[in-house]
Amino acid sequence: MKKTTLLTTLGCCVIAGMFSVNTFAQEVQRKKESKLFGKPALSTSVNPKNGFVRCATDEYEAYLRANNPKRSTTEAFEAWLAPLVEQAKANRSEVGGVITIPVVVHVIHSGQALGVAPNITDAQVISQITVMNNDYRRLAGTPGFNSNPVGADTMIQFALAKQDPNGNPTNGIHRVNMCKEAWSEDDIEGILKPGTIWNPTQYLNMWSVNFLDDTLLGYAQFPSNSGLGGLDTDGGPATTDGVVSNYSTFGSSDYNDGTFMLAAPYDKGRTMTHEVGHWLGLRHIWGDNSSCTVNGTDSFKDYCPDTPAASDANFECPVGTDSCPSSPGLDMIENYMDYTDDACMNIFTNNQKARITAVMNNALRRAELKLSTKDQPIALFANDAEVILDTDCTAILGAACGSGSQTMRKVLLYNRGTSTLTSAGLNYTVNGGAATPFNWTGSLAPNAYAVVSIPVTVTATVPFTVTVVTANGVTDQRSSNNSATGTVMPSTPENYGSNQVVFKLQLDRWGSETSWNLKNGAGTILYQGGGYTDSNPSMPALITQNWTLASNDCYTFSIFDDYGDGFCCDYGNGYYRIETPTGTIIASGGQFGESESKAFRINALGTNDFTMLNALSVYPNPAREILNIVVPDGADLPDSYVVYNSLGQIVLQRNVLATADLTINTNGLSNGVYFIKVAKSGSVKTIKFIKS
Repeated sequence: MKKTTLLTTLGCCVIAGMFSVNTFAQEVQRKKESKLFGKPALSTSVNPKNGFVRCATDEYEAYLRANNPKRSTTEAFEAWLAPLVEQAKANRSEVGGVITIPVVVHVIHSGQALGVAPNITDAQVISQITVMNNDYRRLAGTPGFNSNPVGADTMIQFALAKQDPNGNPTNGIHRVNMCKEAWSEDDIEGILKPGTIWNPTQYLNMWSVNFLDDTLLGYAQFPSNSGLGGLDTDGGPATTDGVVSNYSTFGSSDYNDGTFMLAAPYDKGRTMTHEVGHWLGLRHIWGDNSSCTVNGTDSFKDYCPDTPAASDANFECPVGTDSCPSSPGLDMIENYMDYTDDACMNIFTNNQKARITAVMNNALRRAELKLSTKDQPIALFANDAEVILDTDCTAILGAACGSGSQTMRKVLLYNRGTSTLTSAGLNYTVNGGAATPFNWTGSLAPNAYAVVSIPVTVTATVPFTVTVVTANGVTDQRSSNNSATGTVMPSTPENYGSNQVVFKLQLDRWGSETSWNLKNGAGTILYQGGGYTDSNPSMPALITQNWTLASNDCYTFSIFDDYGDGFCCDYGNGYYRIETPTGTIIASGGQFGESESKAFRINALGTNDFTMLNALSVYPNPAREILNIVVPDGADLPDSYVVYNSLGQIVLQRNVLATADLTINTNGLSNGVYFIKVAKSGSVKTIKFIKS
């Protein structure tokens, strides 16, 4: 776990709570080094003053190359880009005038109301786009202007998208409930990005998230060449291409309307200015030029001669720094590609502009994006309501004890019309049954939304559809965004047949922060733990307990971390597991932020069916093509199964009528994490698998 004295932090890469600049610098006392993408952070990435990681793009690039051996090396990329940069310098108009890049901002949250962290407001999102336009266009009268003779208007600007991937109107802000409090880098890459990304040849994808590693500010996917002669290069996955920032560094306090969640000194939007610079092909201005030479192959490792040589990153705003006195010029601490505080930054150079031009004209996906028209408005109607099914967190987190038989299916109702939306008539169907009307009233400005909860009662996971019929009392004027289809799940936790369960707890090296308890359906604590001692640098011994639980009851296991980062990062691979004596996992986790709860039922009746469910397995896992559900010899077949993606959306469901139904062809699924829920006699077992 990462330990500082701050209660909450954000991360050019994480930053901390709502504190002043002086408090921020004085109160942060890091005890441990950061790990990014499973490796120790580069020494140049970590601010020695406060321990925060200004940018993790270099670590991310190493991660991409480790997972994609064909991804172009720095040397190969620069060999490809160098003549294109010279061409851009010689022909300044080649970029084709000003390029406007359509942007979609994915605001990732876990069900919080609008304006409650990390579900940042539209105004905070818009302020980030404003800052990037100030900075990339060197706009006079804004903090992005400079009078430096090598300062450049890059001729790149940004606009929130006005068309979504289906051609329907949008404000370019895509809010997604991912049912997860905080996100590790691996889960961002494997689950979050692939599950939310819009076509990267049509949009610059930006993600505002709550990082699990609260020392991280952000990172970007560096561009790739469009192919080198004689080389089979891998440009990096299209499902991850974009820029990620902690929600608390997303936007600028200069435009705060009272709703922003930002903290100095990373509160002026320059985390995203910096990261988008990487996404456009810019490197850190010090490169690896530790020798401070100005001639020879070690010169100008950011490949921009008009950024003076620097031996290392600069932090805060050290005016007058000359880390390479043998080379001309002071360190360009104002450059957006250094690590200085947000208020210190205000320059891109002419050579950096040439690199951006060459990348936008030639790099994989960037050249296509240059032609995108997703920022162009489409015809709008006065009365246009859109419905989107909110993520059903029950599919991911499980139901809670005491929730009863009725569940609330949450629907996002957006106003995509030009008039204020004051009423909407909806119809919904459950499991293909008759349409049921549901009327909503309220007041939504254009592009605002409301969370509508529709009560339904189900005993199994079944299809659910909701449709807009009227908006403001008249027929809705746009049919293409009127319907959403998914599933609705029962609100009772999963059932297990063994009264005997095994609890395993592997603390990380900071055990003093961890506590837990198990409560029955009446709320009585049956088992609990805490007050553990720290064991840094060694790992503590595994804790194992055997519990006997009463039948016909519901139980809730809760685990807490005082620091708010679970068993995170470089502090040991901690975890918890509750399982049956035969090894069936009832609840498990480790990366949970401040706390996590899992509910389950124990019912010792119907032991044959429970034995069958407990012994179920799948193979191979990961699966490339065929996934098999393995039933114990002599056991009855399960009744049915449902496959969900990482967002809790149903991707496959089937009634099991014969053994052949237990063979699943996964070719139609994209790579990522999935959950399969197998049902028998009203009880279910969930198994996680990976499609590779």
